[in-house]
Amino acid sequence: MSSSSSMLTPTQRYAAGALFGLALHQAQMHQTRPLGSSSDDDPTDERVSNSSSSDSVSEDPQLWAHESSGLLRPVFRFLEIEKNAWPGLEETAGSSSANHHIGAFLRLLSEESGDTSSEAADMELALSKAVDAMASSIETTPVDFESKKEKHREYEHECREKFSTPEMQPKSEEANKHPNDQQETNSKSCSIEPLPMGSDSKIDEKPFEEVRMLGYQRKVTVLYELLSACLAQIPEDNKRSGRRRKGYDARHRMALRLLATWFDVEWIKMEAIEMMVACSAMALLKEEESKEEGTQSPTSSWAKWKRGGIIGAAALTGGTLMAITGGLAAPAIAAGFGALAPTLGTIIPVIGASGFAAAATAAGSVAGSVAVAASFGAAGAGLTGTKMARRTGSVDEFEFKAIGENHSQGRLAVEIMVSGFVFEEEDFIRPWEGHNDNLERYALQWESKNLIAVSTAIQDWLTSRLAMELMKQGAMLTVLSTLLTALAWPATLLAVTDFIDSKWTIAVDRSDKAGKLLAEVLLKGLQGHRPVTLVGFSLGARVIFKCLQVLAENGQNAGLVERVVLLGAPLAIKDENWEAIRKVVAGRFVNAYSTNDWTLGVAFRASLLTQGLAGIQPIDIPGIENVDVTELIEGHSSYLWVTQQILEQLELDTYYPVFSGTP
Repeated sequence: MSSSSSMLTPTQRYAAGALFGLALHQAQMHQTRPLGSSSDDDPTDERVSNSSSSDSVSEDPQLWAHESSGLLRPVFRFLEIEKNAWPGLEETAGSSSANHHIGAFLRLLSEESGDTSSEAADMELALSKAVDAMASSIETTPVDFESKKEKHREYEHECREKFSTPEMQPKSEEANKHPNDQQETNSKSCSIEPLPMGSDSKIDEKPFEEVRMLGYQRKVTVLYELLSACLAQIPEDNKRSGRRRKGYDARHRMALRLLATWFDVEWIKMEAIEMMVACSAMALLKEEESKEEGTQSPTSSWAKWKRGGIIGAAALTGGTLMAITGGLAAPAIAAGFGALAPTLGTIIPVIGASGFAAAATAAGSVAGSVAVAASFGAAGAGLTGTKMARRTGSVDEFEFKAIGENHSQGRLAVEIMVSGFVFEEEDFIRPWEGHNDNLERYALQWESKNLIAVSTAIQDWLTSRLAMELMKQGAMLTVLSTLLTALAWPATLLAVTDFIDSKWTIAVDRSDKAGKLLAEVLLKGLQGHRPVTLVGFSLGARVIFKCLQVLAENGQNAGLVERVVLLGAPLAIKDENWEAIRKVVAGRFVNAYSTNDWTLGVAFRASLLTQGLAGIQPIDIPGIENVDVTELIEGHSSYLWVTQQILEQLELDTYYPVFSGTP
């Protein structure tokens, strides 16, 4: 990046890099303790669980701010911050008094030097207008939102009709009401519990005073250039930084989330910036390819780039061969830039040609950094092309299905959703269709034969005469307490559940193997080297957990997964290393449980005993958000239609929920 291509002065770039370092380190701290906890400013508190006790960042390689992580120095290099300042900025990032530094750097960012050009100010203004227009274009319209809601209500009604039991019958009648009469039903909510860090948490909710000194245009510019720095691939002059994975690191995205929170900038604006950088980068790559085709010069930088192996293989999707250029799949090349970025196409009349030119100029700094990271694009070909053609590890079916309209639009984050209690193939898709977010979304369809078999067996048992009689007598109310205290089960209950066991055992085995396959997909970068959010219910949550277990085996995989939500998870608590799993998730980790989900308890009883079960109780591990969804769950099958409501109430785009004291 040359200083002439930046809209920021050297002092402002220094301050931007420093703030990013502080945000990166704080994001790592918040993995294991809530926002504003009293330990945030306690220099005696452990920096990171299981990290060294050193007070110096340079002596603790587990820290994200450490040189060996490869997360900060490439950003400093891109911003052209003087090299001799890097160690000091790293130590400042890990300072126990981070709050004191943030204000000072915000003041530096707000300062205007005498040589600030009017051209730079005009570019900042044009860029902010472009971001606003992009954000407006990706917002869900009320009409689209209501249409999705109506489809989901239809799905809920169908499910309730099919899975009605004596326990669910009264609530099933509520579902038959007209949608306008369901306000009371829809007002039910889940309860998010404070993270397990003690009861003395106090929150300073006052915004940094210095943020008010920053104009909106400057905030947008800083976020834009920092994202460009995160995506740029710049040759390293120190092999100690070679650990960094190509692409958009989930830890970088969490730092940008926190920085946007400090700036009081809505997250959708950051998503708009991501799309602009992505689409502009792809357009520039297309231009480079055109030049290369025209000159065919073997000495050109593009030819050298190709010979270096940066251009990968090709991927076949939908019958169309798409080149993978620098890791960026090129629907931009195959289908044209307009198809990739419809919003950029519409921005021109909104902000004018000069405004778009300013935004494109800003993006030029990304390409000017030698190469653009392999940040996205393999997903369109990579994930939807991941269909198991043969038996792999006893898994017969493992296929991604595209969900929603956010594909081939330059989205720089991916969401993979995994159903685990299904009765027909559409249950892999329909529970997720109504949810609104700006991610590129995929549903994993896996082992449908075995999942349908075990789900049907459980449902058949629930509707059997004996089970219905037990429910009417209230016998099931004691099942979970019996389970957790390892008392003897009633013989009649054991007899009627024996026939579930074989199917359940097979399904659990397949879920564990599917989890390993999912980890393989992420490690190969088939999602396009973009941060991934993983959401799953029932055995789908187990698939995700087993995937995270594989990622945790190697300490180099912390940048792949941004957020995780497990709902009704059939996972033992005491037998699993939840602390190690938590470390490979850069951001929020949610365990949603229902204390009355005795169906899950019955199915999982053989291996559970007194080990605890994540799907029916909280997990007492630092950094895991426990969400009690008992009020929403009428039976294990409820997750099919309630998951969307739970996700909406979680507000996953919030950096982290703020807790104050005990519940």
